[in-house]
Amino acid sequence: MKYSRLTKEQFEELQQEFINFLATQSITAQEWQEIKAKKPEVAEEELDIFSDLVWEGVLQKAQYLENLSPQQLFLFKVAEKEMHLISLKITEPEIDITTTEGYRWLQQNYAEDSVEFFTASKPFSEDKSGDIFSLIQQGAVITKGELYQFFEDILRLAKEGE
Repeated sequence: MKYSRLTKEQFEELQQEFINFLATQSITAQEWQEIKAKKPEVAEEELDIFSDLVWEGVLQKAQYLENLSPQQLFLFKVAEKEMHLISLKITEPEIDITTTEGYRWLQQNYAEDSVEFFTASKPFSEDKSGDIFSLIQQGAVITKGELYQFFEDILRLAKEGE
């Protein structure tokens, strides 16, 4: 297994897709019940293969990721050959941007000296999807990228104003 097995809830959400997956393998509903009962290791393999297929599809479509901690915000943009990062570090120890109040503080004070910006780019390894999955395992979530684009615009305007 390349990624991780989907949760029970995720399998329930993707029930029709899993049925279609079994059908592509010429496995009927009755045969699936027999496999689960008599060959649980084969059933486990099928669940793992399906999970990897789902993850691969999701990871290939991912364009932005975010990872939020009490004092830092990591915003990632997936390009073709590399990953771009915008990172914000809060130097005020009493501010926790994972809370509603702290996040509101960030929205109002992102231009203050207590918010430090960093940017970087890093080429993907030969396993781009694996690189993205690694970020998810570390707590990143896939997003639509509004926050990345917001701060990218701010950084671009600041650079133009220099």
